[in-house]
Amino acid sequence: MLLPSLILISLLFITSVKTAPGPGPGPAPALALGGEWRLLHESIGISAMHMQLLKNNKVVMFDRTDFGPSNISLPNGRCRDDPNDKVLTTDCTAHSILYDVHSNSFRALTVQTDTWCSSGAVLANGTLVQTGGFNDGDHAVRTIAACRGESSCDWAEFPHALSERRWYASNQILPDGRIIIVGGRAQYNYEFYPGDSRSIKLDFLRQTKDGYENNLYPFLHLLPDGNLFIFANRQSIVLDYKQDRVVRQFPAITGGDSRNYPSSGSSVLLPVDENITPVAAEVMICGGSSHNAFQLAAKGTFLRAATTCGRLRVTDDQPVWEMEKMPSARVMSDMLLLPNGDVIIINGARSGTAGWEAGRNPVTTPHIYKPKAPTGKRFASAAASPRPRMYHSTAILLADGRVLVGGSNPHIYYNFTGVDFPTDLSLEAFSPPYLSPELDPLRPRIVRVSGTVGYNASFQVTFRVAEFLEAEAVSVRLIAPPFNTHSFSMSQRMVVLRGAAVWCLGLETYAVAALGPTTPEIAPPGHYVLFVVHARVPSSGMWVQIQ
Repeated sequence: MLLPSLILISLLFITSVKTAPGPGPGPAPALALGGEWRLLHESIGISAMHMQLLKNNKVVMFDRTDFGPSNISLPNGRCRDDPNDKVLTTDCTAHSILYDVHSNSFRALTVQTDTWCSSGAVLANGTLVQTGGFNDGDHAVRTIAACRGESSCDWAEFPHALSERRWYASNQILPDGRIIIVGGRAQYNYEFYPGDSRSIKLDFLRQTKDGYENNLYPFLHLLPDGNLFIFANRQSIVLDYKQDRVVRQFPAITGGDSRNYPSSGSSVLLPVDENITPVAAEVMICGGSSHNAFQLAAKGTFLRAATTCGRLRVTDDQPVWEMEKMPSARVMSDMLLLPNGDVIIINGARSGTAGWEAGRNPVTTPHIYKPKAPTGKRFASAAASPRPRMYHSTAILLADGRVLVGGSNPHIYYNFTGVDFPTDLSLEAFSPPYLSPELDPLRPRIVRVSGTVGYNASFQVTFRVAEFLEAEAVSVRLIAPPFNTHSFSMSQRMVVLRGAAVWCLGLETYAVAALGPTTPEIAPPGHYVLFVVHARVPSSGMWVQIQ
């Protein structure tokens, strides 16, 4: 029986809610989609300022070493001794943990140098490379492997591995397996890891700096031709990093708002669909704040955050920004690609900016954005979280389709009382509406993947589904889990694969044939989560390696 599920899908997309009034013309009403929140832990001991999912379905989280003592001890009486630490030279508490998604458990990790406002990316072998930070960590590289069943697996540190101080820099994995590290406070250059310990000048970062910076944590997106899209403040370019030259400049994003730290909007590269030729690349940037919001917040004036999103199809001959309004103003939010191709906008505030005590009016309602819907009908509202997630909050997509959310500490130290927004050590999971039990009949369940998911290689996915609609409703997608911090998910990527021919193998069992990504520029070597999507309902993901 197909009818009940089809009715349910219709209901999920036509229930409307009213948005709060605001000055000027408002956005189109958002649709109500629901979803469900679950508290996983009241406290994981640290405030999750940085977060990365690894190929073993464990999540590395960490904050910074100069907060003072955390709420979780290092194991076996171990202590961290650091004469350079600005708060505790001897600290017997942890500032990093490893969270096991399957068991919903975690254990302390030992990080030595200061990771405050650092960045990261995952190598092709699944190792997280974590770069920069503050104080004695600003030139450091730290690595942690995706170990299986090893309780001793921990951080390795290389304190002087970077050529420049990388504080508030951004990372992107490249087709050749290297990581490009761009910018940082007073750093108008970039470098590579692994590399030859030298930096390369990038005047664009100097040109986009205003009196309040607003160009830190620049947005980086790898384009299908292998060049790098870089957005800072309100401007954007394409960088040919192989030849060290800027090959394109784009119009400034419409409106006067700044979009990078501390104004802290967010950005995604929308799904790269290899079924469309030529392959297009479209960047979306949402939220932010006025360029002087940080200074005014320090004086007690909290300006309304940016209300707009902009989309730029960077592969067009003459691209222009397409602007639209969000259901609410938003700063410090996180944007994640969901398996069905939608974008979730989660966490953040309606006014103020990033920084200590600088945000107000938390937005606890996630908004789900459907890129392919008609203009004015793209936003939907989901169930609100009971917890505000302000400065230093994080969110990542898990392989099972849930969104893991943690962090929020808008204070110099851990501060739990006497403040508007106490330091939050909790961990939550948000189940998007596609995980609703009512959609189980339409949900594909992967049985196995046959063949190698390699470049231009054919492979087959066998899956089960109770109520199959039609072959055109099936797609196969890869998602690269990003490194998330400060409202930007670095190296985040979705590729919609070619092929998707579907045939029936037996009762409720089907196979879909697909082709691996065309080139490393489309999908750099590494570990991805593979999803089968049927009627916009995704399966749980399966890890695959492209090499």
